[in-house]
Amino acid sequence: MYPPPAPARRDFISVTLSPGRSYDGGQGLRRRSCWRKWKQLSRLQRTVVLFLLVVVMLFGLLSYVHVADEWTAVDSRSAAAGQMRPANPPVLPAPQKAAENPEAMAGLSPQKPQRHFRRGPPNLQIRAPDGDPQERRQDRAQRRAEVVGEAGWGAEAQRDGLSWRGAGTKPQQGTEPPGKKAELPARPSPRAARIQANPAPQNERQKAVVDAFLHAWAGYRKFAWGHDELKPLTRSFSEWFGLGLTLIDALDTMWILGLKKEFQEARNWVSKRLLFQKDVDVNLFESTIRILGGLLSAFHLSGDILFLKKAEDFGNRLMPAFRTPSKIPYSDVNIGTGVAHPPRWTSDSTVAEVTSIQLEFRELSRLTGDKKFQEAAEEVTRRVHALHGKLDGLVPMFINTNSGSFTHLGVFTLGARADSYYEYLLKQWIQGGKKERQLLEDYLEAVDGIRKHLLARSEPRKLTFVGELNHGRFSAKMDHLVCFLPGTLALGAHHGLPAEHMELAQALMDTCYQMYRQMETGLSPEIAHFNLHHTKAVKDVQVKAADRHNLLRPETVESLFYLYRLTGDRKYQDWGWEILHSFNTYTRVPSGGYSSISNVQDPRHPQPRDKMESFFLGETLKYLYLLFSDDPDLLSLDTYVFNTEAHPLPIWAPS
Repeated sequence: MYPPPAPARRDFISVTLSPGRSYDGGQGLRRRSCWRKWKQLSRLQRTVVLFLLVVVMLFGLLSYVHVADEWTAVDSRSAAAGQMRPANPPVLPAPQKAAENPEAMAGLSPQKPQRHFRRGPPNLQIRAPDGDPQERRQDRAQRRAEVVGEAGWGAEAQRDGLSWRGAGTKPQQGTEPPGKKAELPARPSPRAARIQANPAPQNERQKAVVDAFLHAWAGYRKFAWGHDELKPLTRSFSEWFGLGLTLIDALDTMWILGLKKEFQEARNWVSKRLLFQKDVDVNLFESTIRILGGLLSAFHLSGDILFLKKAEDFGNRLMPAFRTPSKIPYSDVNIGTGVAHPPRWTSDSTVAEVTSIQLEFRELSRLTGDKKFQEAAEEVTRRVHALHGKLDGLVPMFINTNSGSFTHLGVFTLGARADSYYEYLLKQWIQGGKKERQLLEDYLEAVDGIRKHLLARSEPRKLTFVGELNHGRFSAKMDHLVCFLPGTLALGAHHGLPAEHMELAQALMDTCYQMYRQMETGLSPEIAHFNLHHTKAVKDVQVKAADRHNLLRPETVESLFYLYRLTGDRKYQDWGWEILHSFNTYTRVPSGGYSSISNVQDPRHPQPRDKMESFFLGETLKYLYLLFSDDPDLLSLDTYVFNTEAHPLPIWAPS
């Protein structure tokens, strides 16, 4: 009935012994387990894993090549620094310890910076975030190159016993433009790095300018250090390019004014913080005259090779702007990506912008021996010279970057968008040693065109002014920007052009002064309209509500400097003194800095605009200081030519 009992179960343990092998802690089992897991993956999964491994290996290889190139670049820059080291450069003394850390203060601004809309992007970082290894590697490489390049330079200067003495007065004599074959980079003369053994002491008016500069600089240093521009009322800053515009614009001003500590501190910022490898669009014209011009001028005055290296780096980053079908450059270029483009709203560039970069690019070629900068800029000059659409030497305001032709024909002005075209015709001719005949002929023809088409006289004081022509119709409108013209005409007369140019310069200088004198605040509006009719109790200078702001512009004091330097008439100094007094009365902000104002006709409520343009330190105060100097050898007009941002560059073959 019952099934037979199951046989008894026996358990066995099998042990396999292999001779010559030992226990490996289970690693073999783990290897076999990984292999089984790999075989269990689908074909798609295995393909994805293999692809990711290949990508990682490629990135590793590229990173290795990049790092190797960086070290090679460091070695080459170090060798180049040895070649480019100036002869007998000065030794800059270490600045005194600052009362506060400006970089820390920049981050502790009392008010969050507002958005700033201009041609540049708002609120850029000045230094790259710490998490970006690429930026950190470039920063370290740059610092290594500077240490290598400057170690021998400082020792050599100490051996020669040079010291920081202020503005230089004499660049290398008889320098020539770069030849077809670049030899060693040009070196500044020792005389370009120091002032005379016994510099003239500052007079009371110059001391007042120094005081104004220090007040403006204190606000910038405390509230906007390393940023583009100070907003003095809100004690914050605004950004345009994110490249420390005010600091770079003011470098040569500090040198000329003898501000050693401030110059050295700014120089340290340029060395450690001014990095151009950033994704940001810059305006070709504005960045050339302010940054490139400022760095070149600082190099010439101080002899410090750091500024030339920075200038060459920046110049290379601007070159993509010239890659257009017509060789007329785009208005904007990204200095990080190398992508250039016209403004968003048009394919045109302004004539003044594309024809007012030549002084800087030509000088960069002369110093580096690389002719590409000069060739690109001079090609623009040649093409504009040959264009149709001019009126007796006067040019329209716009030029197309695709066709290379003028656009918006029939409109002629010496104000915005055309002004510095005429200025750079003369100054290129002077810079090149008065050898380029075509530049001179274009300038002389333009002056004749101004006389023929744009000059008129106001009522009741018979002030000579420069108006505008719009399709044959004359307008009695004159921008404050046009007040560069008296100084340019006087400079040309000094260099041998007709004496009638000086007569016109003096007449226009009177007009520009009246644009200040006839305003209740003693400050000029941005745009003036002149009365042409015999009417009692009416001033010559009329101002529209939209034009009555003042941006702390330099053009009038610039021309006052030229007129006083070349005539010796002290009334020009007195006029400049009145203007400085008005700046101090209506634009000075107690906490530091100066502000543009919105209403020059209301002394009780001038309506400050909370903005201090970089050119107030780079141009306005510099020209006032030079105006009040009685030393004709302080930046002699036979030795230096000023770019349109007041940065002095040497004349290649001084007369």
